Amino acid sequence: MSQLVAIVGRPNVGKSTLFNRLTQTRTAIVDPTAGTTRDRQYGKVDWNGKEFSIVDTGGWVVNSDDIFESEINKQVELAIEQADEILFVVDSMNGTTDLDDHVAEILRKSRKPVILVANKVDSNEWVYNVPEFYALGLGDPYPVSAINGYGTGDLLDEVVKKLPEKSDDETEQLDDIPKFTIVGRPNAGKSSLINAFIGEDRHIVTDIAGTTRDSIYTRYDKFGFDFYIVDTAGIRKKNKVNEDIEYYSVIRSIRAIEASDVCILMIDATRGIEAQDVAIFSLIQRNKKGLVVVVNKWDLVEDKSQAAINTMQNAIRSRFAPFDDFPIIFASALTKQRIYKVIETAVQVYENRRRTVPTSQLNNVMREVIEAYPPPSNKGKFVKIKYVTMLKGAPVPTFIFFCNLPQWVKEPYRRYLENKIRENWDFCGSPVQIFMRDKN
Repeated sequence: MSQLVAIVGRPNVGKSTLFNRLTQTRTAIVDPTAGTTRDRQYGKVDWNGKEFSIVDTGGWVVNSDDIFESEINKQVELAIEQADEILFVVDSMNGTTDLDDHVAEILRKSRKPVILVANKVDSNEWVYNVPEFYALGLGDPYPVSAINGYGTGDLLDEVVKKLPEKSDDETEQLDDIPKFTIVGRPNAGKSSLINAFIGEDRHIVTDIAGTTRDSIYTRYDKFGFDFYIVDTAGIRKKNKVNEDIEYYSVIRSIRAIEASDVCILMIDATRGIEAQDVAIFSLIQRNKKGLVVVVNKWDLVEDKSQAAINTMQNAIRSRFAPFDDFPIIFASALTKQRIYKVIETAVQVYENRRRTVPTSQLNNVMREVIEAYPPPSNKGKFVKIKYVTMLKGAPVPTFIFFCNLPQWVKEPYRRYLENKIRENWDFCGSPVQIFMRDKN
């Protein structure tokens, strides 16, 4: 991957704060707790017309009690391996430490361009501590303050100067590519599914619920497909969100749903459909996103008969009613059973969401539907639907029915019209909006 800059360093030197400052976002979670950042977090930076990607990593730690230590260090090594340039962040308030020396040694062996960033120069008194970082042997340290922005302009000038030239085929923007967000309860197998997709340990996977805390974009461009997969923190009931960090992770997951095209809802086959799954589904519905339901960990279920499959499908559709036109896939991220079908189905739902129906064809079909079952009369007056059209450029399939008394068309009849539209055209997995408008 070209044009990629990695931020590395020991814990609590301000890497995530610097990431947010450079990307002008609040994408990376910032908290005084060491080890808050666990996965690699990607973002975009635009400086003086030059754009590049930047990745925030977890702090490099050794001999700690954190169960995630080895996984975090592996993520840092992967980021260094992928990066074209590395920002090594140190703490000017605390000076050099043994961990800084250890990270510096790793960076010198990487033979990648390294820019030494002396962070936390929040006032002039800390500038005098910066020269001691020359001892790390990585060139001139750049004094910055990620909190107030001091020195970040000079830092970005140096970063841009050392970047390789960007090729034409890499100018495509994030917004131009489909985004599939993987959501579900904690520990439903979301990160495992993405790792199975891309064939590498891109996301940290443990048996502890809440391992993933940031929402992470991963580009998938294999087998003729090209889209972003977004892994999110597990969404659990509000009364179970104890840590401040986890709260912000859940909020970020919700924002990832808002920015997505299709949501892949993971359900744990060993636990079945639960109230929190329904709550997440409602969130997807409110945001009018495409839906693919994946019943994960199917390899752990003893009864895999068609009767058991039908029972699970009926339970899911009944809990998600009245919307029941969505695909359900029984898969296993661990054994990679049917994971390719998940990709194919998500792409199909994305295409269904963008499907358009010619006005003439739409009216020919819906005229017969309306004549077979016209809207109920109200106080002796009859609703007469004249014609229907599909709204162009809408984020989801939207149909406008023009009639004489739109206020008297109630929800049951709108649902009847939607069901007939779904019978005649494939909008599986996509929400459909029905609006009644006055013909005049």
